[in-house]
Amino acid sequence: MRNLWIFLSRYNAFFFFIIFFTIGLVLTIKNNAYQRSVTVNSTNKVVGDVYTNLNVLKRYMSLGVVNDSLARENAKLKTTILQLQNIDTAKDVLVKDTLGVPQFTYLSARVVKNSITLRNNVITINKGTSDGILAGMPVISPGSGIVGYILDVSEHFSTIRSLLHKATFISVSVKKNNAVGSLIWGDGNLDYRVAYIKDIPNHFKLRVGDTVVTSNFSAFPAGIPVGKVTNTGISKGENFKLIEISLLNDFSALQYVYVIKNKFALEQKEIEEKTPNEQ
Repeated sequence: MRNLWIFLSRYNAFFFFIIFFTIGLVLTIKNNAYQRSVTVNSTNKVVGDVYTNLNVLKRYMSLGVVNDSLARENAKLKTTILQLQNIDTAKDVLVKDTLGVPQFTYLSARVVKNSITLRNNVITINKGTSDGILAGMPVISPGSGIVGYILDVSEHFSTIRSLLHKATFISVSVKKNNAVGSLIWGDGNLDYRVAYIKDIPNHFKLRVGDTVVTSNFSAFPAGIPVGKVTNTGISKGENFKLIEISLLNDFSALQYVYVIKNKFALEQKEIEEKTPNEQ
């Protein structure tokens, strides 16, 4: 307390100046219309700028929620588009085989962990069995490109065996001629932007820039863009060639993915497992 009194007594002139200056300023503004209008306008501008900056900060802080919402909305739109494509291109098959029930639906998920520098890369997402996710479900990226397959699942999380994994094989085809092969990352390849297609028969004529899409034989819906041919790679003396492609999907910037639910996947698996036993 003594130190406070010493401080006040030492700087009393300054405090008196502040008090009298404030009183004089208030009286000037109160009794003069011009000064009052200038002060009100200046105050409104300052307050407006403060509120604007606060709104920008609030919008920035809520970007995560907005992104989650947009991802869910995009998943719904992708499902709708896929249904419309099926109606347009295979109406009879859709009605006869699925009774109008959509075969594929999309579920958005956020990436919580990702790797691209390992030989066997795995991705973790924030959706699990409580969201209906099962092992083996295919996963794509929000724009174009495929991500991989669901590997392991817990109640609230799942891991994805990335395309950047030596055990990942995906059936794809060259769009212009339907040449089918197996998409792999490739032995010794550590470039997340490049993958390879093996088992393409040599008689198919390919060009650099040809589009590669998922085939009818994969767990993915057919026709999903995968990448572009960058090297036709003819293997002389062999029946098949190895094709190099540049991937459309940027694994280094992956934040959201879509897990694809196939309503008839289990039924198809059961009949395929049953058939060989009868032969």
